[in-house]
Amino acid sequence: MKKKENKVKIAPNSKESEMMVLGCMLTSVNSLNIAADDLDSSDFYYTEHQIIFGVLKTAYKNDKPADVHLVSEELKRLEKLDTIGGVSYLTTLAQYAGTSAFVEEYTELIKNKSILRRMITSAQVIEKNALNEPANVHEALDEAQGLLFAISQESNRTAGTQIKDIISGVKSESGLPYLKELESRQEEYHEKGEGTKITGIPTHFLDLDEMTNGLVPSNLIIVAGRPGMGKTALAVNIAENVCFRNKLPVGIFSLEMSAEQLLTRVICSQAEVESKKIITGALSGVEYQRIVQAVKVMQDQTMIIDDQPGLKISDLRARARRMKEAFDIQLLIIDYLQLLSGSGRSYGAENRQAEISEISRMMKNLARELNIPIICGSQLSRKVEERQGHRPMMSDLRESGAIEQDADIVMFLLRREYYDPYDKPGMCEIIIGKNRHGQVGSINVAFRKEITQFANYVETSSGGEDNEKAFAAFTP
Repeated sequence: MKKKENKVKIAPNSKESEMMVLGCMLTSVNSLNIAADDLDSSDFYYTEHQIIFGVLKTAYKNDKPADVHLVSEELKRLEKLDTIGGVSYLTTLAQYAGTSAFVEEYTELIKNKSILRRMITSAQVIEKNALNEPANVHEALDEAQGLLFAISQESNRTAGTQIKDIISGVKSESGLPYLKELESRQEEYHEKGEGTKITGIPTHFLDLDEMTNGLVPSNLIIVAGRPGMGKTALAVNIAENVCFRNKLPVGIFSLEMSAEQLLTRVICSQAEVESKKIITGALSGVEYQRIVQAVKVMQDQTMIIDDQPGLKISDLRARARRMKEAFDIQLLIIDYLQLLSGSGRSYGAENRQAEISEISRMMKNLARELNIPIICGSQLSRKVEERQGHRPMMSDLRESGAIEQDADIVMFLLRREYYDPYDKPGMCEIIIGKNRHGQVGSINVAFRKEITQFANYVETSSGGEDNEKAFAAFTP
């Protein structure tokens, strides 16, 4: 009989993941920050990787840049360049990784392999102590428990934050002591005057800003409505105001329309010219000049449109991270939630609810991770059509109650003229059904259907033509 070959077991490790993380750190500041914050040199299995990571982490701690040349110079100074394989190996790492968006996943892999190796080492120590038959068994057991608990503590560093650390500023987001930050807010409020009461990014829809405190970072905002209510129009109008009036970079995932179609909408709104005229070219001289003026203003600002259809939520998260890293976007628009698919598991038709739950949860996590507001469109179920008055409710959110749970703000759109052309034409009601950090209620905005533009609504005593004043502030 042929003897079975005994395979030599080696400690758990992933060389490819280690190479990928180091390559990302060498080519991306964002990756350097993430990996240096999450890992230690001991988490790497290969000696050369431990040495390279040590240099990168030192650069991170000293707030210095790190690339192939700078790291190679530092290794040369430490007389360790030949130990790691020379400049050629550093170049290989950088080329091997590029600027991968999945650095967190590779970091997690390295950490998991490191935990397994520590478990093996601890188990060997425990086995050795047990075989020596110690006189005090309970003391040996306590030591064994201590070894395993130390691994558990090391792998769960962020178990929580003491409030005294936030109050003192040690672990606050601003880095300032709480009272000092409060003083600066107070001073800023008095400088701005009584008229400005919001702390988030203004949407320039005055009643909406007052009710929601503007667009607050890390908030997930759902804009829901039946088809044709203007979900996309409102989201895009907010994006326009943030980008062209606040001069902040904005990212848009357009899963329903192409980038060119969406651009036409934006130009219609900014130039106040009907889309039909732009598409057919039937423009007057004045209208053409308005478009030229609008395009000049738009070219000076940063608006990124990603129109890749059929995205998975995992792909969208990766692309959003790249947008944040490359353009430092301050607002993300997703149009719309039901066109996304889950992270890859095979969900059947009956499990669509679970899939939507996963998508909404991951979007909320993304808003927190990027620390920006995310506005996401969502469809409502047909129950609205059957109801008297067609007024939407939280239970109408299609396919999942998890959207209601994960969102910070849920707003519904109701245009009565959609059902009856003579019922409040040119008006739209925005119903705030949920507001985690403020009040709920409803506000009125004006809607100009021909140029897909929402605007502040102004009550007038005479009505009729005077309602045109509502749009005065929105004329370029």
